[in-house]
Amino acid sequence: MEPVGVIEGVSPPAGDRLLDPALSPPEIDTARLHGAIERARSRLLAMQGPDGFWVAELETDSTLTSEYLMLRHLLGKVDETKQRKAVAYLRETQLPEGGWNIYDGGPNHLSTTVKAYFALKLNGHSRDEPFMRRAREVILDQVGLLRVNVFTKFTLAIFGQIDWRGVPAMPIELFLLPRWSFFNMHEISYWSRTVLTPLMIIFAHKPVVPVPPGADLMELRGDLKAKHDYWFPRDPRLLSWRNLFLATDRLLHWYEWHPVPRFRRLAMERATSWMLARMQGEGGLGAIYPAMANSVIALRCLDYQVEHPIVAKAFKQIESLEVEDDRTLNIQPCLSPVWDTCLAVNALRASGLPADHPALVSACRWLLSKQTWKEGDWKVKVPGAEPGGWYFQFENEFYPDIDDTGVVMTALSKTVLPDDPGKRAALTQALKWAMPMQSRDGGWASYDKDNNKLFLNEIPFADHKALLDPPTADLTGRMLEMLGHLGRTRSDPAVMRAIAFLRRQQEPEGCWYGRWGVNYIYGTWSVLAGLRASGERMDEPYIQRATDWLISRQNPDGGWGESCHSYDDPRTAGQGPSTASQTAWALLGLLHAGVVQHAAVHQGIDYLLRFHSAAGGWDERGFTGTGFPRVLYLRYHLYSLYFPLWALSLYRTLRQTTIASDGEGASSRDQ
Repeated sequence: MEPVGVIEGVSPPAGDRLLDPALSPPEIDTARLHGAIERARSRLLAMQGPDGFWVAELETDSTLTSEYLMLRHLLGKVDETKQRKAVAYLRETQLPEGGWNIYDGGPNHLSTTVKAYFALKLNGHSRDEPFMRRAREVILDQVGLLRVNVFTKFTLAIFGQIDWRGVPAMPIELFLLPRWSFFNMHEISYWSRTVLTPLMIIFAHKPVVPVPPGADLMELRGDLKAKHDYWFPRDPRLLSWRNLFLATDRLLHWYEWHPVPRFRRLAMERATSWMLARMQGEGGLGAIYPAMANSVIALRCLDYQVEHPIVAKAFKQIESLEVEDDRTLNIQPCLSPVWDTCLAVNALRASGLPADHPALVSACRWLLSKQTWKEGDWKVKVPGAEPGGWYFQFENEFYPDIDDTGVVMTALSKTVLPDDPGKRAALTQALKWAMPMQSRDGGWASYDKDNNKLFLNEIPFADHKALLDPPTADLTGRMLEMLGHLGRTRSDPAVMRAIAFLRRQQEPEGCWYGRWGVNYIYGTWSVLAGLRASGERMDEPYIQRATDWLISRQNPDGGWGESCHSYDDPRTAGQGPSTASQTAWALLGLLHAGVVQHAAVHQGIDYLLRFHSAAGGWDERGFTGTGFPRVLYLRYHLYSLYFPLWALSLYRTLRQTTIASDGEGASSRDQ
């Protein structure tokens, strides 16, 4: 019996809803549709690497490039060519009013602007230059230097621009807390562990690196006095988690100046050993820039010289994140080959590429080589699980994630390999990791199970509110889609628990929050695809509310778009300039829900066809990927290729199925 999740060839459910017929949906020319799919598919195939994987730039805002310039100064590794190009990048990304933002079209962002301003000063630019003066005015208008976020304060303290007492306390002794304690390192997310562990080593040493004359930031202090370095805003309510943690922070600061030598020594040894163990591979600590950069600074605090093989290797791994052309240089937060490859395989299969096509076989063999067999941090909370997941980057053995694992497994289930028993064994092993990772509430998170003590986000050094990794709707939908392709549907208790989780997570308007893509459009597509694959009836009222919401958010040009601002203001959910990737997500959501012959779908397909280039792709400048809501947004350079290809292809398949089932060249719903 064919699994429910294999949507190719499955007729859409009855009850396809229409807009007002007066809207006259555009006719979709079949030849034009076929041509667009063929050109996009050819372009994607041409971008495949010789080893079988796809990878493209993972772009973010200017913050990491500013930090990279600072890191080179800190290590004494100034490279004039690289510095010049990175400065050119900062100049090009400055907003007309003077600041820097964290997503395309976003407002000035204080911490990002402070880091760019400081990086430019370190590279010899004077505060009196016009573009620097505009940046300074933006900073002072937002109260100045002392209101930046915690990670920026940490950087400024290292360079002596604020006192270390102005940084929330992160005693290294936290590393000694046992698993049963109220707070411990396994109650926070993977990225927090890898970022904070070296930061705690740095905090214990409190280094101060002198800056060149004229590079200090005293002009950014505004009217504030030095004592305000040590002040953190309190919650107006007397009894709150934040005020409790602020009181604890004061005690921890006192302890920092009166540590117990034996505890400090033991904690330093354990934290250092933990960090070094996770730096042994080729991917760097956590395979993400902030952790990788912090690890290098921590090693310097531990008296490792810049020339030491471990430091040199770690810095080389950071350099691999550079994106350089003849004019500019910027830094990626990480590399995304596993994610790009598994999504490309899914899109190519949807486009009609044979399941045993050499390009797909090569890609899947490469993906199988990236299955991890190492027991990572997840083992602490899920001792009964076995290794078998996939990670995001070229190498990140300690940290497989549910998102990549689910999409890789779906891709593998759609392909035919010469070593098919080996593929089946890999899928069986992957389930032994992924299924035990289901949280108690029925959902799945990215890297850990039951990582949901949300009150910990009130800790002063968690002002980014991204300390944790709780279960999310988009990842749970992804798992349901994968399980459906493997034949596990509503009769499976795990599937039923996941569906119940998704029903609880649905917003009143009908949409779902998107943790890893911007935002409610992404989350709603992910959930609808999972529900369809799980065998859920697509005419359920709660699913109809979701499709109605998607249709209501369509732009007049026929596309869909959503700004990163929706994370700050959910009232703007699903609102923003149309983009190719978000239009594709909305269409995929509607198509999976059985909405095929709807005017909104026709208009969305027409939008993609109108903006499809002769070269085979779509132009997209917006940030539609999410690293951390309200903190870090991403532009995956392949999103605007494989997602539109996927949407057009699925539409073609379902349209052909509908026409065949009607027995005529067109149905009444097409008119």
